[in-house]
Amino acid sequence: MRFDVLTLFPELFDPFLRVGVTRRAYESRQVDVRLWQMRDYAEDNYRRVDDRPFGGGPGMVMLAAPLERALAAVKADRATTHPGAPAVIHFSPTGRRLDQALARELAVGEGAILLCGRYEGIDQRVLDRHVTMEISLGDFVLSGGELPAIAMLDAIARLQDGVLNDAASHQQDSFSDGLLDCPHFSRPEVLETPEGPLPVPPVLLSGHHAEIARWRREQSLMLTLARRPELIEAARRDGRLDKKDEKFLASLAGGTPVKPHKV
Repeated sequence: MRFDVLTLFPELFDPFLRVGVTRRAYESRQVDVRLWQMRDYAEDNYRRVDDRPFGGGPGMVMLAAPLERALAAVKADRATTHPGAPAVIHFSPTGRRLDQALARELAVGEGAILLCGRYEGIDQRVLDRHVTMEISLGDFVLSGGELPAIAMLDAIARLQDGVLNDAASHQQDSFSDGLLDCPHFSRPEVLETPEGPLPVPPVLLSGHHAEIARWRREQSLMLTLARRPELIEAARRDGRLDKKDEKFLASLAGGTPVKPHKV
């Protein structure tokens, strides 16, 4: 898949594409990321891509003409490797919230053109003509679309075959089955602290894989119920909870003592 990123700050992407486990996806071109400097499509000597908004008001607006030229160049270049009309994604608070379900959708597609806005925003005529999807990280304001683009690319890259050391790693991540992930532990078996020793839960040392799997599932259910109860309802609606899950959740609601692990 190929992602073409239109940005004023391509240098922000360089370290992200070169470090960490997901770099394998970019080095192998499983996720082919190409960076386009939008100032290259300005026609004046100052490479200007913004101006004051019509109607007055604070800030600057990204100009339509340079973006039109940039998008035309990207689409023409993509046509040589990915024929067909590409999706054009704009990062905006008005967009669909980026979640694991959306990451999975995008991870099996052909890629997209990522439009990273800056300043007060992009001339609406460009958005109306070209954008096919808007994506938001959440209800807060960032300085531009680069950070959401990086977050989205990371979520997509780690879902590609062979990128993670353990192919099953992403299957146990939070939200992979609609729930939050369970707590994880490693060496030492007992961590000595000023407040006293903190042992690893005994079930994880038992070697009994079925009991370990059930413990992890119940911890996931407990944590999700405590932190994100709406995800429990969504999992129930989607048929992702079995009879054992429902029995365990009923025991929590009924006041049966269950000791959660601190996370």
